[in-house]
Amino acid sequence: MPATSLTAEHPVERKPAPLPSLGGPGRQNRHLSGRVERANQGCTNRRMILDTLGCRICIMGPSGSGKSTLATAIGRSRGLPPIYLDQLYHRPDTNWQPRPAEEFTALHDEALLGARWVMDGNYSRSLPQRLARATGVILLDVPVMTSLLRYLRRAWFERDRHGGLEGGRDSARWAMIHHIAVVAPHSRRRYAEMFGGIGLPKVSLVTTQELTRFYRLEGLDR
Repeated sequence: MPATSLTAEHPVERKPAPLPSLGGPGRQNRHLSGRVERANQGCTNRRMILDTLGCRICIMGPSGSGKSTLATAIGRSRGLPPIYLDQLYHRPDTNWQPRPAEEFTALHDEALLGARWVMDGNYSRSLPQRLARATGVILLDVPVMTSLLRYLRRAWFERDRHGGLEGGRDSARWAMIHHIAVVAPHSRRRYAEMFGGIGLPKVSLVTTQELTRFYRLEGLDR
């Protein structure tokens, strides 16, 4: 997927190292891509499963799946600046008011030019540019009820959450609850199909247990 305004570093394909299982003894790594590509420039100090994902990682998944928390944890562990697309898409000091589309696109494409980052968010219209620049992808697809409970928890109890809007305040909104419970399940299937066609190193975590195990295996702190 070419990104006309961006200059991507060309990944160097190498023989992949064996990857640890996320599902315990005897379970196959069915959520791990067998193809490993790594970009050399600016990528150092890698390990374990994250070794295969390089130094520009996209994290995708439905609202409330834990994308921002994971981006923060990976950024802290690997020294990758976390970029939260919700913060680029919405105006600060508002109740999640969107920016004009061209303003978001400019901020998005500028962020992509960084040599190292971990980026949280979907925004499918700008996904081709993101994937053209990324070195690895993580898809979170935890159950709908888990996403809904996480959304309510952050709306009611978390004031300084990862990826929150500067000057804004989360509140439980019926529109968002409807989106998570009714709209998002259809998007989940679409993103799962899209994920299957991505040729980058990738990891799919589809249960809370797998996500927890990923944190443990990678030595990540929430």
